[in-house]
Amino acid sequence: LFLDRSDAVELPIKFIPRYAGCYPCQILLKSSCDVRVYEIECVVNTDHAEAELEFLTPAYQAVIQDIPISNMSSQNWKLEAILEGQGFYGPPLINVGLGETALYPLMFKPIAEC
Repeated sequence: LFLDRSDAVELPIKFIPRYAGCYPCQILLKSSCDVRVYEIECVVNTDHAEAELEFLTPAYQAVIQDIPISNMSSQNWKLEAILEGQGFYGPPLINVGLGETALYPLMFKPIAEC
């Protein structure tokens, strides 16, 4: 069965989430000769936030900054950390339960003056 664009029917959906998270949904369409169920999933992210951290420490001495990560979604988060830059260290994974705030310990340990 081939349907061209003229056979398509638009189904506008308005979705107003309260929080970031994953929202599964089912759409049931019925007619006198057909029943269809579509499963969709909407993923909502918060606004992109930027932050700047400045570390000041003598060479070879580590400094740790705990970065709060708040999960206001409806599910637990398992986050992967990708650190770029020489001298930065932290756990590769962090779990944040729903409604919780976890601290990500970002360490900077310079091996020379920079």
